[in-house]
Amino acid sequence: MGVFGLIILVIIIALLVTNIKIVPQANAYVMERLGAYNGTWSVGLHLKVPFIDKIARKVSLKEHVIDFPPQPVITKDNVTMEIDTVIYFQITDPKLYAYGVANPMAAIENLTATTLRNIIGDLELDESLTSREIINSKIRIILDEATDPWGIKINRVEVKNIIPPKDIQNAMEKQMRAEREKREAILRAEGDKQSKILIAEGEKQSRILEAEATREAAIRVAEGEASAIRLVQQAKADGIKMIVESNPTQEVISLQSLEAFTAAADGQATKMIIPSDIAGLAGLAGSLKEIVTADKN
Repeated sequence: MGVFGLIILVIIIALLVTNIKIVPQANAYVMERLGAYNGTWSVGLHLKVPFIDKIARKVSLKEHVIDFPPQPVITKDNVTMEIDTVIYFQITDPKLYAYGVANPMAAIENLTATTLRNIIGDLELDESLTSREIINSKIRIILDEATDPWGIKINRVEVKNIIPPKDIQNAMEKQMRAEREKREAILRAEGDKQSKILIAEGEKQSRILEAEATREAAIRVAEGEASAIRLVQQAKADGIKMIVESNPTQEVISLQSLEAFTAAADGQATKMIIPSDIAGLAGLAGSLKEIVTADKN
């Protein structure tokens, strides 16, 4: 009896130990009792009733990432291409996740494929290639509403790749190459234009500076000539003024008139007007010559 009792005690202790469960962080256990849902264990230490309670499902509450394979879709303008998506989701209700749908991942994949086909079917090829944010947002909203009864929260949907047919890719590459060559030609033409404008502006400034220098030189020459003429005239005026201030006699005035006539008759003039009193002036000149000679003797 002692040995049998010891064996019974060991069995009871083993059952107790094997039925003590610890739920780790970010996990939840869905429990069933006699085949029916009994509760959800959260993080911590729990004791399961042997042979009656059963862990129906262990659920991770972390955010999950699923990368679905490319799905063939047809655009509005009848172009067939392949699109693969990435789904970020999190389980918010372990009970609904365990009993809501038989295969949640397959359900999400099929729902994503059908939703993607519906959205792309309303878009043309160019719109599909440039509207990733719109596609992501629409898919997330539809999936979030559909998976809510399954205890799943769709956090984010990303269109990973959009793969058009090969001929479309070649046409797009040629178009991009043509656009790049066009931009290059435009930039080159703009550069040539700016270069010519700068050269023309430089020549213009050079000519303006040369004209200003020529004008300044002409002004300086004119100012010099005017100054010289002014000085000559001033000298003549000073000479006349000195003659006037010296109160000259009639004989001196006549002598100056004779010198002026002599200068006018130097052979350069083609016409001459001889004054009526030229004989008197000649006699006056002879008288002056005799006076000078007598003074010298």
